[in-house]
Amino acid sequence: MINNDLFLEPQKVLWRVNELNKNARVILEQAFPLLWVSGEISNLKRYPSGHWYFLLKDQDAQVRCVMFRHRNMYLDWTPQDGTKVEAQALVTLYEARGEFQLTIEQLRHAGLGVLFAAFEQLKNKLRQEGLFDQQHKRTLPIYPQQIGVITSPNTAALRDVLTTLKRRYPSIPVIIYPAPVQGKIAATAIAAAIQTAIQRHECDLLILCRGGGSIEDLWAFNEEIVARAMAASPIPIITGIGHETDFTIADFVADVRAPTPTGAAQLAAPDRQDIFHHLLAWQHRLQQAIQRKIEHYMQSVDLLTHRLIHPGEKMHFQLNHLSQLHHRLQQAWSKQLETYQWQLETYKQSLLSTQPDLVTRKKYQQELAIRLQHTMAHRLENLHHYLIQQQQHLTHLDPKAVLARGYSIAYTARGEVVQDSQQIQTGDNVQIMFAKGSATANITQTNK
Repeated sequence: MINNDLFLEPQKVLWRVNELNKNARVILEQAFPLLWVSGEISNLKRYPSGHWYFLLKDQDAQVRCVMFRHRNMYLDWTPQDGTKVEAQALVTLYEARGEFQLTIEQLRHAGLGVLFAAFEQLKNKLRQEGLFDQQHKRTLPIYPQQIGVITSPNTAALRDVLTTLKRRYPSIPVIIYPAPVQGKIAATAIAAAIQTAIQRHECDLLILCRGGGSIEDLWAFNEEIVARAMAASPIPIITGIGHETDFTIADFVADVRAPTPTGAAQLAAPDRQDIFHHLLAWQHRLQQAIQRKIEHYMQSVDLLTHRLIHPGEKMHFQLNHLSQLHHRLQQAWSKQLETYQWQLETYKQSLLSTQPDLVTRKKYQQELAIRLQHTMAHRLENLHHYLIQQQQHLTHLDPKAVLARGYSIAYTARGEVVQDSQQIQTGDNVQIMFAKGSATANITQTNK
């Protein structure tokens, strides 16, 4: 769909050719996105500059194409006239000649788009099932006892693997499980070879390898049957398929992926030179350990020799020690006796200094007895006077003494002291208490 806004001067009547071509190019590039075009290559020309020019045609039409050097240098194959391809291209116009053309960005064999789609579909499916998970990867043996190689016989890849294994670890036995690595039956044959290796159980490591090729050549390693056979294998598998840039489904499922068959052999077998150097290092460390152990025992012997004493010398030493202990015991006993004697004398002086004066003490006792008698007599006299005073106070406070002065106490029938005329009523009987005797009276009148 053309946008008229792309024209620089829409009202212009007279156009120059370069202006027309420039506007036409802009319109084409804006109207058509980057797209894929299929066709057959014809009239291919390769210029010294590295650029390619050719026609892309089908049975009804053709279009000029250019693929610049910075794009075609990444192709791992060389197109020829008559090759059916799929091209990712930008629609444009070569202004200098006014020629409609396609600028090619990518180029691949016809039908590879379907292969890539199938590759991505299977890859996503197996990834979701967990066949690529790192937790399912098996550890490669450090020193494999026997290595199995699954590939086609009489190929450069097999020769590279055998040469590398012989150079790195010549003593390791190798078993070849032949299988075609290209063609319609290749995937089934590879899966069968893996099953054979598992059933025979004679190898502890497998190498699945093939030389480089196009995606069609390597397609057997993108088949689901091969991927599932590898995932079910209890034997670790190393893949070395194609070149370093080639990736297949088998590489994702494998326990370890090597960039080439030679790289796979290098990962499978340890280098005997490295083993030799490790052995030398261990030998050196063992010699040092033994030497240190011997030196340690030598020092221990010297120490024990120094500690070893002749029995006669040891008895002499013990006698001297016993004599010293006897002398120390005598000195300690003498000193202890002197200490006891000094303490006894001290106690004797203390006893003499504390002996009582009986005459003086007896005289002092008599004086205290006389003072005690005087004090007791004076105390009894004071108590007698105090008792008399208290008796007088009680006499003054005695209610009977009050009654003796002419007073009386009236009680109600309930035994309550009459203090208010409201406590009694006319006709009540009251008990009257005198200093001597009592009487019962009847109330005839009350006054407030």
